[in-house]
Amino acid sequence: MNKTDFYSEIYKRYGPVTRARGCFLYTKKGVRLTDLYQENGRAILGWDGKSAFTHLKNVLSRGQTGSFITEEQNHPGRLSRAVSSLTQTQRTAFAFSDKMTALKAGLYFSPHGTSFYRPWSQNQKISDADCAIIIPPLPWTDTIYLLAVKNEALQSKSQEKNCPVSVKLPFALECALTRAIYNLIAELPARQEKNWFIYDSVLTKYWERHGPYLRPKIPQEKYDDFVCRCLDAGLVINPEFNGDSIVPFGADKGVFTKLKNLQFDCQTR
Repeated sequence: MNKTDFYSEIYKRYGPVTRARGCFLYTKKGVRLTDLYQENGRAILGWDGKSAFTHLKNVLSRGQTGSFITEEQNHPGRLSRAVSSLTQTQRTAFAFSDKMTALKAGLYFSPHGTSFYRPWSQNQKISDADCAIIIPPLPWTDTIYLLAVKNEALQSKSQEKNCPVSVKLPFALECALTRAIYNLIAELPARQEKNWFIYDSVLTKYWERHGPYLRPKIPQEKYDDFVCRCLDAGLVINPEFNGDSIVPFGADKGVFTKLKNLQFDCQTR
């Protein structure tokens, strides 16, 4: 199911979303939906953006939105420093407007050392990757992908004309993304296996769980129907069969009561 049809299904059932906070969406019909989609991971820290949106607002309020130089001369590369702290390696950050261009750039610098970063992934040591593609943990940034390139990999190749060209981020947005990365760093030790397995008695009937990420057990031909049945149960899951849903951190187990009572055949026809 594509996102347009998916959001239409939410609207038909519950009307427009009037508020989003944490892992919940609040609708005009007074229904609270539990969000396991989380903007495909960009809202994994919550829909309020924590302090990242405050940084965005502060920069906008100062009028630092022109084409003039806004970065302090003695503090260059704040986003690069943030991704370096996240990966615990010295890196340079580039921004791209879509996933495939970011991947192409990563493969340019390191054909065999490029991977996508997933927070709390149990089998990933991102410090080993020459190039890490990072989805910013900030809602509303679905056209931004960050590529964190190890400085030694960057220095080993000159940027020739066949290397994809990165985009220049507005200063306010760069500040918000930087704060979002630091918020993620602070949150990493706070979320552990114990925060996710407590829901297994319900979720593992329909998903395989890897850390906070849920891969559907539902057959692909039944998945769209399952997405709609979950909406009826007050749950917003990833509408794409090949995408992961995310365990809603901090939600009460009671939000899955309707799912627990749901009778859905997971078998292939």
